[in-house]
Amino acid sequence: MITTIRKTTTKSIVTIVTAFTLLFSFGSCQDYLDVQPEDKLSGDQVYRNVYDADAAVLGIYGKFMGLAEKYVVLNEMRADLMTTTRNSSPYLKQLSQHNVSAENTYINPKQFYEVIQNCNDALKNFDIMLADKKFTQSQYDQRYADIACIRTWIYLQLGIQYGTVPYITEPIETIDDVKNINKYPRLPFDQLLDKLVTFTEALTYKNIYDSQSSLLVTVDGYDTRKFFINKECLLGDLELWKGNYLSAASHYKNVMEETPAAGVNTFDNYRVKFAEVITNEDLAVGYLRNFEQDATTLVNSDTKGWRSIFGRSRDVLWNSEWIWSLPFDSNFAPANPFIAFFSKTGGDYLAKPSQRAMDLWNSNTQNNDFPYDARGPKFTYNIVGGDPVIMKYIYKYQAANDQFKRNGDWFLYRAAKLHLRYAEAANRDKQYKLANALLNIGIKNSYNPLNLAQTNNVTNAMQTKLPFPYDFDARIGDFPNFRAPWHRNIGVRGRAYLKAVPVVGDSLISIENNIINEAALELAYEGNRWEDLVRVARRRNDPAFLADKIFDKLNKEGNAEATVVRTKLMNPNNWYLPFTW
Repeated sequence: MITTIRKTTTKSIVTIVTAFTLLFSFGSCQDYLDVQPEDKLSGDQVYRNVYDADAAVLGIYGKFMGLAEKYVVLNEMRADLMTTTRNSSPYLKQLSQHNVSAENTYINPKQFYEVIQNCNDALKNFDIMLADKKFTQSQYDQRYADIACIRTWIYLQLGIQYGTVPYITEPIETIDDVKNINKYPRLPFDQLLDKLVTFTEALTYKNIYDSQSSLLVTVDGYDTRKFFINKECLLGDLELWKGNYLSAASHYKNVMEETPAAGVNTFDNYRVKFAEVITNEDLAVGYLRNFEQDATTLVNSDTKGWRSIFGRSRDVLWNSEWIWSLPFDSNFAPANPFIAFFSKTGGDYLAKPSQRAMDLWNSNTQNNDFPYDARGPKFTYNIVGGDPVIMKYIYKYQAANDQFKRNGDWFLYRAAKLHLRYAEAANRDKQYKLANALLNIGIKNSYNPLNLAQTNNVTNAMQTKLPFPYDFDARIGDFPNFRAPWHRNIGVRGRAYLKAVPVVGDSLISIENNIINEAALELAYEGNRWEDLVRVARRRNDPAFLADKIFDKLNKEGNAEATVVRTKLMNPNNWYLPFTW
């Protein structure tokens, strides 16, 4: 079967609005899959030139956005930080309690394979176009790598959620053939990872689209390259899952050193930088200068401070943090699923923070000795009418104050996640000090044995003096003058205005525990938690690492099945969903 989309060109992408129009018009079209023959164009009518190829790319991203809700729900509700509300369906409760039925709508993998089918069709046609000289080798390499990486990302998610899945890389006759084991045998997760690593590492193009690409547009500070998957982040994650830690760190470091988006200072780009205490024009947890002991002066807005990571427009500061984020626009399909899911006033309020999550935030201490992590109760969730409400996805909706304006974002990758994943890899590669620095107080403060001020000679301080990918230079000094690339780095916890967490006992395990705990505090509800727990539990061959956290969530809710669920999860086979079509 040749899967097709309606013909258009990216010549018309001269504003962000028209780019989104193309994206969402394709993303919402059911004719992208399984339309009747009379409604379809043949392959030679659709894949005629680079602009048709661009239309295919945008169409796939539109279809891909339909996975957003499932991605967040499966990775968060199955883990320890999110739980159900009085409004939740039985299917959500099943996920939270790890007791799913075959008819649970969240576990059907078909939607993932629909996007894979579109990827396979596009990749096949890109091959044909190249052979027919319908676009250049460079145009082919970039578009092929982009769609190939979307497919790899989806397969990684399938492996994480289902464990054993069919790995299909060619267009198939009908989508339901996926469930035919005789045609498409299912690969165990480890074998799937091997294939994904081999295939994705072999891609000849690993950057974002080049600056001359017709798919890249910059308008009013929005850089469309943040719309496309970051291949180096994906490769870092694949190698991290495989245990190839040096390779994982290398891929992550490549992203850390990327050329910034338009208007972003190299010193700020993906650096997890310190607070601007005078202006508060930053992405840090901070208070008004000289009023740090007054809790009411916490910087808490959509345009300044840590909360603004999720509420601000796509300006220079947004570009300095976000690596991959897909926008939902209320004027186009697909609709934003997160307002209905999370909002209590404008939606159905189907999920909330678990008591375990709230306790984690409240177990941390700020530098001003306030006994809580402000990222939790002040920013990630708020109490609304007596109920805890997850806020990250609904700040823009709340600011619009219009029930019909339901804009928002699918949060996929940002600088803090990059730093935590890099630190995880570096720690496993025995770079304990570096991992701890990026987690806690930053390079400059950690590699300054004489505690030199910037007015002193810092020539031999504030730098790791290690080979790539562990080379960081954070020098800031005046005699002689230094402003090295990493001098603004303050660490993930440093940016959150928190005291450093100590290393207790075995450095590797202690730092890794601290990194995964920090990922919970920083990245909660962004779709990372279940995969973090599975990855570390698999690595350590320690099911209790995962099972104990789920037990704690359920136990704190008074769930009578908490012990039964823990016993079940002590068997790794029970971490994975049934592959039920």
